Amino acid sequence: MASKKGIAVTAIILSLITGASFLLWVIPQENDTTFIVTDYEGYLEGVKNIHEVLQESIDLEYQNLKDGKISPSDYISITEVTSSQITTQISEFVTSKPSEQWQESYISYMNGMKKFNEYILETKVLANQIENKISNVEILQTIDKIQSIKDESIEYIKKSNELKP
Repeated sequence: MASKKGIAVTAIILSLITGASFLLWVIPQENDTTFIVTDYEGYLEGVKNIHEVLQESIDLEYQNLKDGKISPSDYISITEVTSSQITTQISEFVTSKPSEQWQESYISYMNGMKKFNEYILETKVLANQIENKISNVEILQTIDKIQSIKDESIEYIKKSNELKP
């Protein structure tokens, strides 16, 4: 037989779940959220710091993949998490609406982040090629493409720094 205390706790939990579900249903989901930034330089520096950490991390794991120190499936898991983090940063850029004098710098940095995300996805392609034992010629072509994409990302970041007011 259930105790009165257990029934009460269960009823409260069910009420909270029902209430939360009702709120999700009632509150409109289609709202244009704007990420308000007032310190444009500070925000850009913060994003730059996050990007540098993610870049160092993925570069280290990418080297481990090429050296055979990490399995392709483990590397793919890492790329999915990192790519998700980059996508979040890009989304914040899109909704931050910088002042006119900061727009070009922000756009260039955002493009650099997009290229960095493309770089991550291409390294994931390489991991799949390694896992599926694709020919060395194709693997070398992918490695060249990866380096090219990384170089493009770096150029966008440099341009962003030059465009800062």
